[in-house]
Amino acid sequence: MNEFLQACRAAIGAAHVLTEPADTAGYLTDQRGRYTGRAVAVLRPADTAETAAIVRLCAQYRVPLVPQGGNTGLVLGSVPDQGGTAAVLSLRRLNRIRAVDPVNNTMTVEAGCVLQTVQQEAAAAARLFPLSLAAEGSCTIGGNLSTNAGGTGVLRYGNTRELCLGLEVVTAQGEVMSSLKGLRKDNTGYDLRDLFIGAEGTLGVITAAVLKLFPQPRAQVTALAALKTPAQALRLLNLAQSRCGPALTGFELMSDFCLQLVAKHFTDQRLPFAQRHAQYVLLELSDSESEEHARGIFEDVIGNALEQGIIDDAVIASSIAQSKSLWQLRENISMAQAHEGKNIKHDISVPISRIAEFIEVTDQLVQQASPACRMVTFGHLGDGNLHYNVSPPEGVADTEFIRQQHAINLVVHDSVDRFGGSISAEHGLGALKREEITRYKSPVELALMRTIKQALDPHNLMNPGKVI
Repeated sequence: MNEFLQACRAAIGAAHVLTEPADTAGYLTDQRGRYTGRAVAVLRPADTAETAAIVRLCAQYRVPLVPQGGNTGLVLGSVPDQGGTAAVLSLRRLNRIRAVDPVNNTMTVEAGCVLQTVQQEAAAAARLFPLSLAAEGSCTIGGNLSTNAGGTGVLRYGNTRELCLGLEVVTAQGEVMSSLKGLRKDNTGYDLRDLFIGAEGTLGVITAAVLKLFPQPRAQVTALAALKTPAQALRLLNLAQSRCGPALTGFELMSDFCLQLVAKHFTDQRLPFAQRHAQYVLLELSDSESEEHARGIFEDVIGNALEQGIIDDAVIASSIAQSKSLWQLRENISMAQAHEGKNIKHDISVPISRIAEFIEVTDQLVQQASPACRMVTFGHLGDGNLHYNVSPPEGVADTEFIRQQHAINLVVHDSVDRFGGSISAEHGLGALKREEITRYKSPVELALMRTIKQALDPHNLMNPGKVI
């Protein structure tokens, strides 16, 4: 191992081969602070060439490699196991914007670029990069691509996969594959790009990407609607889509308990309604004409929804500050739940048409498994993705409640499967769901995944123990 570390120091500089516990600690613990692995070193290359050199050394010395971006993942995909034989490959120094092409509506960026930086660079060119999620101030594009991240704009723009036109990848053999052409049409064989997107670093290391940009909307209008049931939320979604079409860019469902948690732990935030309601929907419209036009459309949607009895009340943001305040209600749910204590999280998706039935049926099943537990259900209703989380009953210690995690996971994920859904909508599998997915994927799918892994990474050095 000393020989390997000496070779790494020669390849990328001794200052970027971290072995002291004080230097490596921040790379070894997952974002939720529940798991800490061990590593022979944290390696921090500066560019693609240095990354390729490190991968070749890992192949030569048979050292497993764990690629890591901002380390904001939620399924233990970016931290090593406790065996202590793997090296962490941090891509944070690969943080350059290589090119912005406003005419082609593309931006070429390196994997370590922070998502928020990419958004800002796009805005500086009068363009929009629409990927948006709670960790955007610290997550990186490489991680977003490796997990095929979702976020709040999937309804209009799709997952990260749909926002990428090409990749630069270091293969498990240390070779560089580049498809950074910025083409929207290239029908010349297998789409190798799609193999690496969503693979969580198990097939190769993404070092750069060409991302899609869009014209900046002339106006964005936000509304918060109060209603009784998820079934009514689906009726509101149908009404809004029929009136707004693709201009509807956000449609988020939140239960009353979610927002009560936010109000409890973020005391400066208040709901804009005089009374409580069972469910809320946050809607956003991005308009290419004007704010007046967008507001007129939203007023029409809200007015019709009130007349039809779909919603009980609504407010349309009258300023950017009010719009941000409404979005903060949604974005602070996860943090508020963390402040409340440990909880059992599920990142699931089911067909949009079946969401209301899924919530009703699964809530009953979970209550049978853990009476009086508190459901924290929220998420991207417009694309079928729910964060279906479970908090302990009042007065029950969270450490005691977490012991039920396996049993509750089984209840929820079996229900997801019966409804034709997925047990991981946008977070990936990582190590956390690697075994569980075998219960829900068909043998044919699993065999094909293993065949691809064996073909591209025959020595199982790329993020071993993750996904499959």
